[in-house]
Amino acid sequence: MKHRLKYLLTHYPLTLVCIALVWYLSLFIVMPETPMDDVPFIDKWTHLVMYGGTCTVMWIEYMRHHDRLHFWKLFLFAWLGPILMSGLLELMQRYCTTNRSGEWLDFAANSTGVTLAVVIGLLIWKIKSRMKQTS
Repeated sequence: MKHRLKYLLTHYPLTLVCIALVWYLSLFIVMPETPMDDVPFIDKWTHLVMYGGTCTVMWIEYMRHHDRLHFWKLFLFAWLGPILMSGLLELMQRYCTTNRSGEWLDFAANSTGVTLAVVIGLLIWKIKSRMKQTS
């Protein structure tokens, strides 16, 4: 267990910070009103960027420490895991907080952000692989 925790802390520190920030923002902060509130679907765009950014950071940290793609690990930890976490947070907002509400559209925006991060990660991996082949 200690070895696994050390591995995560040394290989994925920014990812862990992003995940902690997502949990904090999802459960403990009531977002103040801003002039951006007038932008249509600003809340959904925020969810998409929050999850897409977190998972893109995860992919970048993964690529820094691995020479090949481990498809099933990436499927579980860089796609399915964040989507399940998103669903859990939406349920917790709905049933465990008094100042937040879980929404299906938030879950859809979160899932879209995660999926876009996978696409971005795969594109970066492909570019990185081509650059290695030419050098």
